[in-house]
Amino acid sequence: MKDPNNPCLFCDPKISGISHENELAYASYDTYPVSDYHCLIIPKRHIENYFELTNNEIIACNDLIKLVKDETLNHDESIKAFNIGTNIGKIAGQTIMHCHIHLIPRRLDDVENPQGGVRSVIPQKQHYKRKI
Repeated sequence: MKDPNNPCLFCDPKISGISHENELAYASYDTYPVSDYHCLIIPKRHIENYFELTNNEIIACNDLIKLVKDETLNHDESIKAFNIGTNIGKIAGQTIMHCHIHLIPRRLDDVENPQGGVRSVIPQKQHYKRKI
């Protein structure tokens, strides 16, 4: 199996594919999507994680997140919600060590119980009862 970090897959947008871009970032549809239209927002500068982004890079990524969200909603009326997330470090599940942000469209009944959303990264913590 080819190592996506050597050379870095996301450092060459032509390989990972570009659906949209601006000066500091680009969007690419995920090769292993969680749902249809699952997109990655990737800074062009090779940095490992979100916490290393400059403010300008954060704005550039956020602009693309909004653009892709709007475009996706126009293409697929079944989309009713989104998850946005990034994995920071191997322990958190990061496999490509170049910062990238997931924009995952969600549809009604795509999972049995969506309560907890991103909390499901630790499955036993996803579902919880509120304290009154």
